[in-house]
Amino acid sequence: MYTTPFIDLPPLSQAQGTVRLPGSKSISNRVLLLSALCEGRTTLHDVLDSDDTRVMLDALRQLGCGVTHDGSTVVIDGIAGRLPREPLKFFMGNAGTAMRPLTAVLAIAGGDFELSGVARMHERPIGDLVDALRPLGCTIDYLGKEGYPPLRVGRPRLKLDAPIQVRGDVSSQFLTALLMALPLVSEHHAVTIDVVGDLISKPYIEITLKLLSRYGIDVQREGWQRFTIPAGSRYRSPGTLHVEADASSASYFIALGALAADTATPVRIEGVGEESIQGDIRFVEAARLMGAQIWSGPNWLEVSRGHGPLKAIDLDCNHIPDAAMTLAVMALFTDPADGPTTLRNIASWRVKETDRIAAMAAELRKLGATVEEGPDFIRVTPPALRDWKAASIHTYDDHRVAMCFSLAAFNPAQLPVRILDPKCVAKTFPDYFEALFSVTTPVASTVPVLCVDGPTASGKGTLAARLAERLGYHLLDSGALYRVTALAALQAGLSIDATNEAAIAELARRLPVRFEGDRVLLDGRDVSDAIRSEEGGMNASKVSALPAVRVALVALQHSFARLPGLVADGRDMGTVIFPAAPLKVFLTASAAQRAERRHKQLISKGIPARIDVLRADLEARDARDMNRAVAPLKPAEDALLLDNSSLSIEASVDQVLAWWQDKQPFKAA
Repeated sequence: MYTTPFIDLPPLSQAQGTVRLPGSKSISNRVLLLSALCEGRTTLHDVLDSDDTRVMLDALRQLGCGVTHDGSTVVIDGIAGRLPREPLKFFMGNAGTAMRPLTAVLAIAGGDFELSGVARMHERPIGDLVDALRPLGCTIDYLGKEGYPPLRVGRPRLKLDAPIQVRGDVSSQFLTALLMALPLVSEHHAVTIDVVGDLISKPYIEITLKLLSRYGIDVQREGWQRFTIPAGSRYRSPGTLHVEADASSASYFIALGALAADTATPVRIEGVGEESIQGDIRFVEAARLMGAQIWSGPNWLEVSRGHGPLKAIDLDCNHIPDAAMTLAVMALFTDPADGPTTLRNIASWRVKETDRIAAMAAELRKLGATVEEGPDFIRVTPPALRDWKAASIHTYDDHRVAMCFSLAAFNPAQLPVRILDPKCVAKTFPDYFEALFSVTTPVASTVPVLCVDGPTASGKGTLAARLAERLGYHLLDSGALYRVTALAALQAGLSIDATNEAAIAELARRLPVRFEGDRVLLDGRDVSDAIRSEEGGMNASKVSALPAVRVALVALQHSFARLPGLVADGRDMGTVIFPAAPLKVFLTASAAQRAERRHKQLISKGIPARIDVLRADLEARDARDMNRAVAPLKPAEDALLLDNSSLSIEASVDQVLAWWQDKQPFKAA
């Protein structure tokens, strides 16, 4: 998962390959709570691992549930609706799918509890749920602003003789919360819920009803206005349950296929099919209306683009409230001759993780679109080719804003897009950007590469590692490649000499090496100490004398230029390996300063050393490197010189990042 302040997406052109989606957030949090309310053990497979589900799991542990978590499998030992007697405080983050149902369960079952969350959670209305619970005899107090969390819940004096009324036109989560909580008190008589007003997001209620049935609760309903939980209802564990993949998350890859996949090589989405119980799977219908070609099986979809640009649509999106955000970004790619795309009946966007209508309108305008917004609609007119703009997308701590706007990198103007706070996708899809990069191809030669060259002991390795960390880019330590190749050859039983040159070169072409900060990983194993030994250096010299190996390692170095970008550290990155890199830094320091740094490094490791000897060795090595016949050490003609003799590593990093930002077409993060 990317935890950087921003991630820059270069222009993208093609999509193909397979994506395995994470489990549905809506289903995961529902079945976690339902399993907790049962008696006995429930094993849940393919549970989403995200911020929201972690919030729910933490709450269940506080309630006394046994929770065993192994990868995507969670085993819950339920508490049969019996809550702890001691006071508890629950922190619910920004997880509406945890906050609303847990509030109802705690209020109906009774206790001494407080529920709070992040600042945005305290701006998300919960008054309609509280207003439905109080007439039942539930004790709920606001600890801040009336109608909003945080809340204090006390012990109820329940009155269940009249239908319970709840508004349905703000959030379907209020009705879901009641449906999940009321079976706890329906053992002796039926409980009825009447929905006041039109119920929005009906597909999410469908999910709730189908899951309740799996747990032994067969709710009777009259249309979408009255729901009755029969007398004698009691939660029963299904024993084992598999969570469907998230249909809302599928929308980004459906859109991806519709924008950039050929029919012969479609984007394949695994974990959900058109028979899903999730309402957002009907995004497939909307995508087809816009021109996408989509095939489906029991738990998979395949998507490619149709003929010509996407088509503008005018659509009531009440049935796909979350996935409809993706349609708003797809509207950027429609034929301007079709006119605008209008998405209607989306008032629920206003009370989600952010005001999504306002947020989407603001960010779409940054990209060049003309946008009209209303209380429950958004209308998007795509920009003409010349009007597209490179933009820095504010994500409002909203995972869906971040994910759907990543698709803007496919813009026909071939402009980059910056996504601020990419870690917000952890709410539902922590590895979203990694999944996106696994099935996309950048426009030719647009993967950004930042080169850091310089003499021995100039600090270029440390600088490059810090830059890669700050930018979220891949890292290439070219100086370590010969050492790793030598180690891999010896581990393969190859002596390092001319007789094995072809075999070592073949090994080098597919060397499974990765750099993480100051660690070097070979096939996942940390070999940093092994390659940095004196013997490692001698073996590297032998490998470097083999011409075929040098050619193979050049190709290997080129392969490191992968999405979203690369920081390459070495002595000829900017002159030989990546001569077209947009930023080349030649890092240097005086021989005296470099000798002093090397001396401190060796002494800290208990290795005796003399500064004068180290300095003489560095000066001799500089002379050899600058005068060698192949790729002599020198700055590229367009390199920026950075003398860090008197600079801290932090100051050096900040300077290079400032240079990098100056080359970007959007404002700083």
